[in-house]
Amino acid sequence: MAIMFCVQGIIVTDRFRELERPQTGRLKDVVLMATVTGFESLRFPRKSDMKQFAELFEPLFLGSSNEARRQAAAALSQCQQIPETVAALIGGMPIAIAAIFLTRSKAIADRTLITIIRERGPEHAAAIGRRPNLSPLVVDALVEHHNPPGLAARSSAVKAAAAEQASQEDEAASLRTAREEALRREIKALAGARPQNIPQAPSSATMTDVHAALLVRFARSGEIILFSRVLGQALGTRDAQVERILLDISGQLLATSLVALDVDVADAGFVLQALYPHLREPFGETSHAAALIGAMDRTSCRAQLDAWLEAAAEDAAPAARHEAYFAENTANDTRHVGPRKVAATSVNGQPQRLFGRRRG
Repeated sequence: MAIMFCVQGIIVTDRFRELERPQTGRLKDVVLMATVTGFESLRFPRKSDMKQFAELFEPLFLGSSNEARRQAAAALSQCQQIPETVAALIGGMPIAIAAIFLTRSKAIADRTLITIIRERGPEHAAAIGRRPNLSPLVVDALVEHHNPPGLAARSSAVKAAAAEQASQEDEAASLRTAREEALRREIKALAGARPQNIPQAPSSATMTDVHAALLVRFARSGEIILFSRVLGQALGTRDAQVERILLDISGQLLATSLVALDVDVADAGFVLQALYPHLREPFGETSHAAALIGAMDRTSCRAQLDAWLEAAAEDAAPAARHEAYFAENTANDTRHVGPRKVAATSVNGQPQRLFGRRRG
């Protein structure tokens, strides 16, 4: 029994000795997967990260086992961005390693796929042909070099879809250009027709759809000068009144103006939160801006806005001409009492001096 235990002890000891021996291939597999995992964790890899990963990946990948290569290729097929040299290296591997990468990866450039199609065999072309979205250039390369079954019909369908998409994009671009041009003309018209210190009647304060859209746009982009001009155009008031409204950091005056002008609740809330960030803070189940607007009544807000505009119109009325008290044309100043000649009383025929020192 003792000999048996001793023999078993020797066997166990030898197994532990085998585990202690260096395994270069296995170590490279571990380092390769650690490198791939670290790169996967980068949501937005920088150019320096891409360069460093490409330099580390090639020697580790070429020195690892086929199983580790397949795992690395499968992991990198889910990345949105990988270096082009890495994609070319994996795509050029035997099909057992490169198949999943060529079929699923969205980070392979079309020129890399075309190079693999030209240099590799039909198995690689078949894997590329199973990709869900193929560009017309890749389809043409597949048809030219390998012509898999059914790919010619798919090539025609892809070309037709690409042509339709291009026409839709052109139409959308033309519509967007037309809208921007119309908006530019509206802005120029608003800037040209804007009153210069000439107040209008309070009832002229109206908010059109163009005004509302411009207010939202300028609030989003932070262009406060253009925002104040559009608001002044909608209110029909002077810059001073608009400035007084915008300088109220509580947002109460601007909220009153927007509610009075019947601006959409969502647009008004967005404008308030864009100009006054503290109104974005939550207030119960809503925001401070929404609570502020919800507590206002349009009728009372309109009456308050009309009162503001009426007061601003009165302040802008031309004032009466001011005449200085000691002006040269004192006869025109009703406040001035003209000089009166007072006869001095005389004593013994001599005029009496009322004050001052007599000069010799």
